[in-house]
Amino acid sequence: MERRRLCIQDYTVGWVCALPIELAAATKTLDEEHQALPQDENDPNVYTLGCIGEHNVVLACLPAGQTGTSPAAAVAIRMKAKLTSIRFGLLVGIGGGVPSSDANIWLGDVVVSQPHMRHGGVVQHDFGKMGLSGFTQTGPPNTLPPLLLNALSKMRSNHYIGRNDLSKHLSAITRVPHFARVMAGPDLLFESDYNHIEGPTCDQCSREKLVKRIARDSQDIVVHYGTIASGNQVVKDGVTRDRLSSELGGVLCFEMEAAGLMNSFPCVVIRGICDYADSHKHKRWQPYAAATAAACAKELLSVIPLTEAAKTRTVDEAIDHRG
Repeated sequence: MERRRLCIQDYTVGWVCALPIELAAATKTLDEEHQALPQDENDPNVYTLGCIGEHNVVLACLPAGQTGTSPAAAVAIRMKAKLTSIRFGLLVGIGGGVPSSDANIWLGDVVVSQPHMRHGGVVQHDFGKMGLSGFTQTGPPNTLPPLLLNALSKMRSNHYIGRNDLSKHLSAITRVPHFARVMAGPDLLFESDYNHIEGPTCDQCSREKLVKRIARDSQDIVVHYGTIASGNQVVKDGVTRDRLSSELGGVLCFEMEAAGLMNSFPCVVIRGICDYADSHKHKRWQPYAAATAAACAKELLSVIPLTEAAKTRTVDEAIDHRG
């Protein structure tokens, strides 16, 4: 069947991914894929177009091998310059979880950025001032448009009463064997000060150093809402992870792109947890975590009425108004 071609002004949602595996998961959430745009010599982004429910969505991925705040900002800026009708953004992919007594985070869970305490949902952990009272963010605060804040409340409310389609959205992605949970292997959380024993897996790591946790009754996706820490440096040490989280007032996840977008491309950040931001990091959980994040993004879009999205300022108008 020939794919439809829509006017670029029909696209209101911009979805940014950092890795090809994240783009693949995002593409599998599309209810319909549209004809691609002709390549623009002034815009190196490659876009995937389609729809999710009522919303026309444009997907873009960072160039291969590039990560961090600056490449993410460049992709988002080019996207909103080309598709000027975009009302809001989604930054969707994987991240490193921060398990704590307050947040019982497991691999495959999803973390969604939401204002919490002194942060607007995202804080750049490697940019600011550290004083006697802790970390102070020196950049401008990130804020979300009311449309997205209301959508987060609606989605969270639905989840409290078991009214959601996360499992259905996830199953559509995990039909591709590469995304299946069974391919991810065991979920191992080691004590924060116990370092990985050299090797591609944790087979040589002492099971006596595992954190004792009560197993969950099901494999349903659990969604956590709060602060995501973003920066250009990979966090892969349990002690550093916990220290930074404490200094920042408690974070749920570390990642590497969001801080580049928040003040130029208003978006919700959605991260599937693929590791615990410690020395035991590996990539086996990345496909499944990318799938859970994409499924949650589709769930979020399902509670946003198209009529309300159409009345929202474009991302450029929102930034100018905030300015």
